[in-house]
Amino acid sequence: MEFQRFLSLLPQLQHDDLPATAAHEKIVPEIRKLELQAGYDVKNARKAAVLMLCYPHKETTYFVLIQRNSYPGVHSSQMAFPGGKVEQEDATLLQTALREAWEEVGVHPSGVEFIKAYTEVFIPPSNFLVAPFLAYTTERPKFVLQIEEVSDILEVPLAQLLDDSNVTQTTLTTSYATDILVPAFELEGKIVWGATAMMLSELKESLKKLV
Repeated sequence: MEFQRFLSLLPQLQHDDLPATAAHEKIVPEIRKLELQAGYDVKNARKAAVLMLCYPHKETTYFVLIQRNSYPGVHSSQMAFPGGKVEQEDATLLQTALREAWEEVGVHPSGVEFIKAYTEVFIPPSNFLVAPFLAYTTERPKFVLQIEEVSDILEVPLAQLLDDSNVTQTTLTTSYATDILVPAFELEGKIVWGATAMMLSELKESLKKLV
């Protein structure tokens, strides 16, 4: 999608209703469905936020994902949006997302234009309730990888997300499950699943209504 076309969609995108859980359910793993159906305690869930950042590259719209470092935790090596847990200095969840994007991939908040808050996603294994925020920059960021938490930065053309042929299924072993079959997106050769895929599914469905 050309970046100017993406910008032209923003006024309508900002006012349209979100597909929310209907979009999430298209890509949520079966094991996660059962956990979500059991419900969760919002008051006791840990809060986090991520930035779904779009930007132009060669006149085309891209968005950025990160691959987390390998560590002894439930999200080891997973693909994700830049983001993280709320810190005491964050006045809002949006500020959390902006601060984390600055820390993890070097995108300064001053150059980021907020578009819209998307539907929160609960992650049972880590007890996080994650708020995604769609935003854009008018120039391609000069990404700087934070080596303490991030092993790789992935720049993805938005057109790949909108292409249904990039939805797949794969078998994974995680820190809490063995050989599970999960729906996922295959983007730039990387498998994106779980909460990040659920957020991407909502972004995809909200945009496809307009194009």
